[in-house]
Amino acid sequence: MANMKRIAELAGVSLGTVSHVLNGTARVREPLRERVLNAVHETGYQPSQLARGLRRDKTNILAMIVPDILNPFFPGVVRGAEDVAFANGFRLVLCNTDNDHKKELVHLNALQTYLPSGLIVIPSDFSDLTAQAESYRKSGAAVVCVDRLPRNWAGDSVTSDNAVGAFNATSYLIDLGHRRLAVITGPLHLTNSQDRLKGFKRAVRQAGLEIAPAYAQEATFDRAGGYAKTKILLRLLPRPTAILACNDMIALGALMAVREEKLNCPDDISIIGFDGLDVTETTTPQLSSVYQSSYQLGAEAVQLALDRFADTSSPVRHIVLKTELKIRESVAPPPKLESANGTGSAKRLRLAAVRA
Repeated sequence: MANMKRIAELAGVSLGTVSHVLNGTARVREPLRERVLNAVHETGYQPSQLARGLRRDKTNILAMIVPDILNPFFPGVVRGAEDVAFANGFRLVLCNTDNDHKKELVHLNALQTYLPSGLIVIPSDFSDLTAQAESYRKSGAAVVCVDRLPRNWAGDSVTSDNAVGAFNATSYLIDLGHRRLAVITGPLHLTNSQDRLKGFKRAVRQAGLEIAPAYAQEATFDRAGGYAKTKILLRLLPRPTAILACNDMIALGALMAVREEKLNCPDDISIIGFDGLDVTETTTPQLSSVYQSSYQLGAEAVQLALDRFADTSSPVRHIVLKTELKIRESVAPPPKLESANGTGSAKRLRLAAVRA
């Protein structure tokens, strides 16, 4: 294995110069720097990140923890994080918690031995990272929470504007004429679920409507949860004419339940999801959704971590990304408009809604 002494001999420089070039600890004249880099390339030298970290208290590693890598939303977050990390000379180490806080704690303790410069966390269910985050910060690492926040979180964060996104989606349904609205939330101990429910309720309240508690169902953030809760909603009398599903996986489960009950979306019931996953363009009907950029969430989180690592004294930052309502084929005016206006008028109204 090539080592720094061999590189110094090939480049005709001192060991100190090689160290400064590889570790960025001092400025080196460009001709000398080029000779060192050429020698590194010629020998195929790979510096030990752990050894460098022990000398400098930190490695060029960023740690990232996600709750469920099988959820199609999270790979986009990871990709955005990895791209920004790589562009800045950092490497991303990824761990999955399966939404288990005990497993999350195991990862948090193990990752700290890597001496990471930063930690990006999408918290698990019932997560409380206060003690662990403080331990990372005391060691000089930056800590950023993404998408959802733990209880009593007071550190840096990047989220989407969940309340506004849900408000806009619900308001759109109300503007189409829907009055029998339902919502399927994610787990309500999660801050993003709480905010989406708040947005739904604000739109309902602003329209002067009242929604019975049975029309607000809490589910897991997956198809099974959406399917089970939609089955409950479809048995209610009167049956809702529109459902706001608080993520796209819930919405996909809702579509399955609607089809199984021999109902048609959107003629019998409209559905809007939340996330804007690519799969929503391939469903039948194409699913309307509140789009949030998973990629941007990850990219902003890593940039925020790098900024915090460079300046630990700067004020805490909470970055909130805008959402966008994307209307496709899964929404239409409520069925009562079809009986009042005739089939042709209803179809024209539905097309106008899709194109809006």
